[in-house]
Amino acid sequence: MPIGDLLPEIVLLLGAVTIVLFAAFTPQRLQRWSAVLALIALALAAWFSVLQWGAPPRLTFSGVWALDGVAVAAKLLILFSGAVVVALSPDWMRSDRRHGEYYALCLFSLLGMIMMASANDAMELVVGVLLSSAASYPLAAYHRGFPPALEAAMKYFLIGALANALLVIGVVILFGLVGDTDYAKAANVFQAGTDSIALSVAVACIVLGLTYKLGAVPAHAWMPDVAQGAPAPIAAFLTVAPKIGAAVALARFLTLLPQDLAWPGIIALISVATMTLGNLAALRQTDLRRLLGWSSVSQSGYMLMAIVVVGSGVAALPALLAFLVAYALANLLAFAVVTHLRGRTEFEHYHGLSRRQPLATAALIVSLLSLVGIPPLVGFFGKFLLFEVTIEAGYTWLAVVAAINTVVSLYYYLRVIALTMFKTPQGEVHTLGGWSWVALLTTLILLILASLGFQWLIEMLGPIGFAG
Repeated sequence: MPIGDLLPEIVLLLGAVTIVLFAAFTPQRLQRWSAVLALIALALAAWFSVLQWGAPPRLTFSGVWALDGVAVAAKLLILFSGAVVVALSPDWMRSDRRHGEYYALCLFSLLGMIMMASANDAMELVVGVLLSSAASYPLAAYHRGFPPALEAAMKYFLIGALANALLVIGVVILFGLVGDTDYAKAANVFQAGTDSIALSVAVACIVLGLTYKLGAVPAHAWMPDVAQGAPAPIAAFLTVAPKIGAAVALARFLTLLPQDLAWPGIIALISVATMTLGNLAALRQTDLRRLLGWSSVSQSGYMLMAIVVVGSGVAALPALLAFLVAYALANLLAFAVVTHLRGRTEFEHYHGLSRRQPLATAALIVSLLSLVGIPPLVGFFGKFLLFEVTIEAGYTWLAVVAAINTVVSLYYYLRVIALTMFKTPQGEVHTLGGWSWVALLTTLILLILASLGFQWLIEMLGPIGFAG
């Protein structure tokens, strides 16, 4: 067994276990050192992941674990998202009596998301989804005395239970058709021909299961509640990191299917429903965190555009990953601002913010403009690539719908920006400490660098593809 192939994952696992032991025997005043341990584990895992970059794509552990450019890129992005969330947390969780385990749960959840992105076997996919979900539920409800957090976590859990059950049912049917859960063997059986009705049911269940982690229709309803009610760093975490693992997992699974199935059209319809519902719901919001939650739903619709055409050309995967980079940076930055401002959530809390917190306001504006896709920010280039690959694959109508949705989204993003710039300030603006400030500033700098170096990013992602 090539244990060295899993060094990043092993480091994450050992880091989580170490944090659990550290938190169990450490007084409350020292719990914040768990964040340092988590950051060290994330940095080591990222370093070992970087060493895997550029190697020829291959399958390892008897073919169930993919070690290709897509998996490594997704892994690095998931680890970066986790590092930002961990850095945002010590000041936010300062008053929590014992919060050391919080960082261990973050690492366990990240491990599950990485498993999703690397899964080349349906059972491994299920384990990744369940590990990610089980570790995320207590994170969403970490503030047990805050009713909105409990409500959000309950909705997150109930929808997750249904979606995960569907995923397992789909994998069971798949196993019944193929006699195995390995993707390569499944692809061979599909090419030879199998029961198309049973296969369609299996694919539908697996797709529905993954829409939960993507925050896409029809399993999207938890997203705005978690964005509003969960601890702000966890809201950032759950609106970004699971999507990365789920998007790659869904793209990898759908490339196995025979072309005579209508899955691209069905995914296109889910994409349209997701982006349209997310944008229309966001128009009515007066709470910034809830607005960002609905915005995250709409962004999932854009991600699905690349997945629709993933079997049509080599440019679809780089476009998907480039969009994920742009989305992750912008959404993490928006929630970093919210966290730094002590979770300010109602619109009136942001009136005239530019006069009290000019740098935080600038960061919020940059993140929102990147989410809507205004040049020269990285979000513009990410959406441009999605539109390009979609049109080249013959889905011009989908690109037109996405363009209309982008225009609609412009209204609610600009509405927030106008509040910060032109309204009269109300009261003092209290902020958290240095941790959240450093995380905010680092994410802002990286977003600007990604905007300036997008061509280099595309050249780096250009040659990647799935192993096998």
